[in-house]
Amino acid sequence: MITIREETFRDVPAREALLDACFGPARFLKTGERLREGRMPADGLSLVIDRGGEVIGTVRLWHISAGLDCPALMLGPIAIDPACQSLGLGGKLMREALGRAADLGHRAVLLVGDAPYYQRFGFSTEKTAALWLPGPVERERFLALEFEAAYLEGANGLVTATGALAQKPDLAVLVAASAQGQLAGLRPAA
Repeated sequence: MITIREETFRDVPAREALLDACFGPARFLKTGERLREGRMPADGLSLVIDRGGEVIGTVRLWHISAGLDCPALMLGPIAIDPACQSLGLGGKLMREALGRAADLGHRAVLLVGDAPYYQRFGFSTEKTAALWLPGPVERERFLALEFEAAYLEGANGLVTATGALAQKPDLAVLVAASAQGQLAGLRPAA
């Protein structure tokens, strides 16, 4: 049975392993990571595909500003277990994430990705021409989708992270847990 549900803290190791399998360590060097690092994803918009207790898909959306004072979301990364690709699960997860974002009242989503793939969901380069990201990006891969018509009209400038800051762990607690052998297998959050 395949279910799309909100991610929980118990999913973090499986999500990280899935992202490693799909993108490798180079994923931390991508420009989109600059908008995610040290931030929490948007509430209700961290989703996984669960197949019998196994995480086989993941997507997260993040609060950003598309230029000056233009709240939007940044989608990424989205990943499907390589053994399950070509089954339509990526499209299903994408439609679910976009539907939830629209239902929550968000007005636009940006992403960096393969234009031919994302065009089928309504993404295009039309609304990103006057925007730039905090690092290099191939312009033809910088895409946007509006839920509200003309919402990104006039949006220009640097895309910046605006989401809540991730809580930093208490060093004393980490040292104590490490001394007790409780940190084995944990990885940093994406």
